[in-house]
Amino acid sequence: MPSLCTSPRLSTTHRICGGFLAIALVLPVSVPATAFAQAPPTVSVSDAMLARGAEIYERHCGGCHATDGQGIVFGNGGAETRAPDLGDAGYMDGRSDMLLARAIQFGGFRMPAQPHIRGDDLIAVTAYVRSLSRNPVQTVALQGLAQEDAVNFKVVTEAALVKPPAEDWLMFRRTYDSWAHSPLDAINRDNVRDLTLAWSVSMEPGGQYTTPLVRSGVMFVAQPGDVIQALHASTGDLIWEYRRHLAAHPGARNRRNLALLGHRLFHLTDDNHLIALDASTGTLLWEVRETGADEGIGHMAGPTIAGSRVVSGRSCSARGGPNICYVAAHDPTDGRELWRTRTIPRPGEAGDESWGNVPDERRWHIGTWGNVPSYDPDLDFIYWGTSVPQPSLEVLRGTVGLDALHSNSTLVTAASTGEIVWHYQHLPRDNWDLDHTFERYLIDVALAPDPAEVPWINPALRAGDTRRVVTGIPGKTGVVYTLDRLTGEFLWARETLHQNVIESIDGADGRVHVNEDLIVGPFEEILVCPSLGGGKNWPAGTYSPLTGIMYQPQQNMCVMNAGNTNKPSAEDGYALSWVVVEDPAVTADPYPVGRVDAIEMSTGKEIWRHEQRAAMTGTLVSTAGGLVFGGDLNRRFYAFDDRTGEILWQSIVSGPVTGSAISYAVNGRQYIAVAVGGGSASPERRALSVHPEIKPPAGAPALFVFALPD
Repeated sequence: MPSLCTSPRLSTTHRICGGFLAIALVLPVSVPATAFAQAPPTVSVSDAMLARGAEIYERHCGGCHATDGQGIVFGNGGAETRAPDLGDAGYMDGRSDMLLARAIQFGGFRMPAQPHIRGDDLIAVTAYVRSLSRNPVQTVALQGLAQEDAVNFKVVTEAALVKPPAEDWLMFRRTYDSWAHSPLDAINRDNVRDLTLAWSVSMEPGGQYTTPLVRSGVMFVAQPGDVIQALHASTGDLIWEYRRHLAAHPGARNRRNLALLGHRLFHLTDDNHLIALDASTGTLLWEVRETGADEGIGHMAGPTIAGSRVVSGRSCSARGGPNICYVAAHDPTDGRELWRTRTIPRPGEAGDESWGNVPDERRWHIGTWGNVPSYDPDLDFIYWGTSVPQPSLEVLRGTVGLDALHSNSTLVTAASTGEIVWHYQHLPRDNWDLDHTFERYLIDVALAPDPAEVPWINPALRAGDTRRVVTGIPGKTGVVYTLDRLTGEFLWARETLHQNVIESIDGADGRVHVNEDLIVGPFEEILVCPSLGGGKNWPAGTYSPLTGIMYQPQQNMCVMNAGNTNKPSAEDGYALSWVVVEDPAVTADPYPVGRVDAIEMSTGKEIWRHEQRAAMTGTLVSTAGGLVFGGDLNRRFYAFDDRTGEILWQSIVSGPVTGSAISYAVNGRQYIAVAVGGGSASPERRALSVHPEIKPPAGAPALFVFALPD
């Protein structure tokens, strides 16, 4: 066996033993033992365990820590440093058993990860390390890290992603078309009243967005702070756990999703790495760091698969410049970047004229931060949604009267090359921070938009024509857009909630005309509807092929906006000051902040609308049982009748419903799962300012799983 200093299993991002990074178990002195108050059950230590631990220590730890634990002295340019003395009781007593084990397995600080030390071996080596400062050592508190392998996990083929088994949930919206529809029907309109809690587990602190994935009875969950867990999907029992860092992440948010392909599980980390884990064991297989990661890149959506590629978008702050605003594809086997496409045109490229004389280095902030893109495997097209430019006021960014591509667009790229195939701009000349980064549905549908409800229709559209469309509510304005997904041809559009930023849409060419009264200079206050929190936002909707209806969670909110500087810098961001207010067009009492809109995709008709006081902050899932599940900021999780909008069942959970609900089955039993906990920023914070009497608890993240009585 190789020593710690030469082990080929270690991540290539670590340089060990030849330099400072090899100071194993160098832990922050400021972390007190009381930080680890939640002790798991203890494990008794035997002589055989200590002997096994000594053997593992000698192979993997002795090269840096020495046989007696006192540590090897390393030099670097004349300076010397030593690993901590593992026999120093005063030093070691301040470190919990759990922290020692996590340092060994996951690394962190100056300790390289050793993910191959797992299960009983991890317990044994931790016990031995503890024995160097405490003799005799009788117990270690490590039951939570006694990990298993996911022995029932079946590799995920490209064919399975195109047509997943009914019992599985393999990607963010279950299928590439983003429908978020489950074909399971064991839970239905007739029996949903009997739905009960099957199991629940607490989650790491931080903002909660996550979408569990399920494959062959194994659930994968991303938690804040780059904690990934594999659970038994029928019980919630832990199989394995991966932790990227030892330090706490009090302000961390998880990504909206993970991705699966083959035996690999893909994740975008807080420190802007794309990583691949072995889905059966949680072992880190590879990691790649993003270019520009220190200059404003961020992630809310996770990676997804497009054919044989791992693709991902990103948010991009103005301080990083235009080159960090890109979408990319990576090789799933080793993380090698295959292509990268910038979302802001460079000088000389198509769309450059939409920025006028603005120099390239001041073309800021058109990212793809929202929901995961859709993918058409037949066309091999990826459908991205893009965000707004910065600063918000066009007079400040130097694009008066110009579109500032590719802001607020459906941007379609070839999955094989990253080449932009076509784009459609839903909101040119954005002055109000109204992103269009949300999910797009890919549907084949016979179109017959009803002029009584749909004001903007392409005159060349023949009623009854079956078209392959990309549709949905892509942006905060709440406007439904339906386009030909091969060419981007505009077909029809309609409003749902009240908006005042779009004046009209030309049916013949799809050109959007904005309300010129809302194009103002800095320090001029205006009322904008909907608010910068939406309308529509990242809480995703669902489409049911059984009803032909799209269901969307939205909010009735407006905003008072004013530009707050006349000389914006990159650090000023949007350069807006604002306050969220009630929509004057909504007259109901009590004022309904939350709503769910049900729109028929063939005709554009509103089939039903549900409105309520609390904001609808959870994503929706529809099922073949005639149900739509979703939740709100006030801890309520609902089942709606998909035909009428009637609430057929509800449960009160531990926190705001801000995760993505899914449905899956194990051994024929159907489950509904949702992560809750809040801390997810807009639109959550915006809605709370409108209904301050609703006071959801903070810091109560958990995963709730419901089923019919067994």
